[in-house]
Amino acid sequence: MKIRQLEAFRAVMLCQTVTLASEMLHISQPATTRLLADLERSLRFKLFDRVKGRLYPTVEARALYEEVQRSLVGVDRISRAADEIRDLRRGTLLIAAAPAIALSFLPHAIADYLKTRPEAHVSLAMHSSRTVVDMVLGQRCDVGFSMLSINHAGAHGERLISTRMVCALPAGHRLCARDTVKPTDLAGERFVAHPHSVESRLRIDALFAAHGVELKLQMESQVSHAVCSFVEAGAGVSLIDAISAWGYRGTGVVFKPFEPLLTADFALLTPTQRPTPLLLKSFVSHVREFAVAELGPSVVAS
Repeated sequence: MKIRQLEAFRAVMLCQTVTLASEMLHISQPATTRLLADLERSLRFKLFDRVKGRLYPTVEARALYEEVQRSLVGVDRISRAADEIRDLRRGTLLIAAAPAIALSFLPHAIADYLKTRPEAHVSLAMHSSRTVVDMVLGQRCDVGFSMLSINHAGAHGERLISTRMVCALPAGHRLCARDTVKPTDLAGERFVAHPHSVESRLRIDALFAAHGVELKLQMESQVSHAVCSFVEAGAGVSLIDAISAWGYRGTGVVFKPFEPLLTADFALLTPTQRPTPLLLKSFVSHVREFAVAELGPSVVAS
């Protein structure tokens, strides 16, 4: 027995005529008749009595139909699943991401992406940028999002997006009235910094040194969300990436454009030896489009 023969049998049972069954299957009437004849030979019992050009199912056919219907429902389910996979409406993505992008931005981008893909499944794990690299190299995820400049032979890396860094100020701070904050404006201010292990810290230190500005460094945190919480608590001011600023929901922080331009690059990493999910390309495109739509002027053109 072949699936096409069973489909022809089901179609005739449902439509009660070969003509309508053929239209349902999008094949010719002779092809439908041949499929039925081949199925009867395989089963070695008659399925239909032919009376005056009409087909009447035998008792055996009615008994067989129940089982065929159950079986073909499973085949139909497989076919629909294949269509959904091909049309990028079904699949699984394992994502590892640094806190700056994983805490708020990615969950919103993922939720927006899944609105039109109810059968897709996404798993998001948050790790340090260096751990994200290790997970990609170890093929323990499908894609990684990091804030590091990556140069590893075992991982395919590209820039996902580049954003401006902004100045985080506690609400009511004297600089909140400024349209733009400059390095000299922060002279003498208590500054909440990222540790030296974070790439942006080195560039921030170099920039302020070039302008002859000395900052009072009392607090550090690797996570930008925690930096914003320090600022909200009145512990000082800071410079953070625009994605972290977008995701911070506290009401006690005011974010202002900062000049000269400092950027934060987010890298996209994929394992070189791991099969690429069909969903991945469309997901990455969606994340880029979502960032441009949500961050607007904070996105630096490539």
